[in-house]
Amino acid sequence: MKMQTLAVHAGQQPDPSTGALNTPVYLTSTYSYGTAQEGKDRFAGKNPGYIYSRFANPTSSALEQKLAALEGADEAVVVASGMAAISSIVYALTQQGDEVAFIDPVYGGTDAFLRNTLVRAGVKVVSYSSDDDFVSRHNPNTRLVLWEPVTNPTLKVVDSRKIIAVAKQIGAITVCDNTFLTPALFQPLSIGADLVMHSGTKYLCGHGDIIAGVIAGNGPLIQRVRTVALKHIGVPMGPQEAYLLQRGVKTLPLRMRAHCDNAKAVAEFLATQEKVAAVYFPGLPSHPGHQAIADTAAGFGGMVALELHGGFDACARLLDNLTLFAQAVSLGDLESLACHPASTTHAAMTPDDRARANVTDKLVRLSIGVEDIDDLLADLTQALAKV
Repeated sequence: MKMQTLAVHAGQQPDPSTGALNTPVYLTSTYSYGTAQEGKDRFAGKNPGYIYSRFANPTSSALEQKLAALEGADEAVVVASGMAAISSIVYALTQQGDEVAFIDPVYGGTDAFLRNTLVRAGVKVVSYSSDDDFVSRHNPNTRLVLWEPVTNPTLKVVDSRKIIAVAKQIGAITVCDNTFLTPALFQPLSIGADLVMHSGTKYLCGHGDIIAGVIAGNGPLIQRVRTVALKHIGVPMGPQEAYLLQRGVKTLPLRMRAHCDNAKAVAEFLATQEKVAAVYFPGLPSHPGHQAIADTAAGFGGMVALELHGGFDACARLLDNLTLFAQAVSLGDLESLACHPASTTHAAMTPDDRARANVTDKLVRLSIGVEDIDDLLADLTQALAKV
């Protein structure tokens, strides 16, 4: 089936007791298994069935089936947030003495977790400035490598093919954070990645009303992650969030087309403005990573970044004068959002780490929504006039 059909139908069956087309929200913490022997068999893994909603819930299970279908994965597991996803992956698949690599930059919370928290478990963390940097000087003992194909917040492109090729040579587990592109545009598993993860809060949901995380991939790895995420750390997604995320995913391909079209128009407009020092959008042919995304994805995403002459003060004037763009962190909502990453999403990084990742004081990140493009351009025009 095609992506739009899978988004609507995968993982969804009419409720057997009522015929309801939408998956019910199962608001229960525990489940009756009827007999002592059945309880014993379920806990031993001999019989299927629900036990406790921290381990599994029918609403979440239906969502996981849908997401696995969209990613082309054996299985998926949903958790409480994007940070729950990355921490569960790393804790499940690494141990003391292992080395984890990532390609700079990544989301600020991920960076802080890897550099400040994971290292306390005795795991070595190494960052690389680019895909080519990883190719040229990778450690053959690397256990796991993490990257974003379009990085947050600079929209630098990491060529997933290069990372996966090297990782396969050295036996490292590959984890792609595909939050920015989503399976509607790019399916990392189809080119050999082991796991793909998302902050489901963003484009997958698309409505800005939940916090969620998603992990998908091959069955044995997902089972290990599921055990750590749900049984050991205890970060399940609630059934209400699972219902809302399932609803959001149904329109994902439709929304991504609108985000992509608007982002392209915004980037082309900003590239003509004298007050804009630089525009970062992989859909521009001048972007260094344009061809890598064109070769592997069905679109360039809905994010645009720009640099202004004048540093933070110029950025603040732009942000404070926008009227349609909400000044807020997060991304992927129907509404357009704008933020200053160095002082918000990436503020936890040290100044040196931000400098290495090119997260400068003159950088503004735009999450382009699905509003009419004429209105978005008018808002940017009037705000830039006041910079």
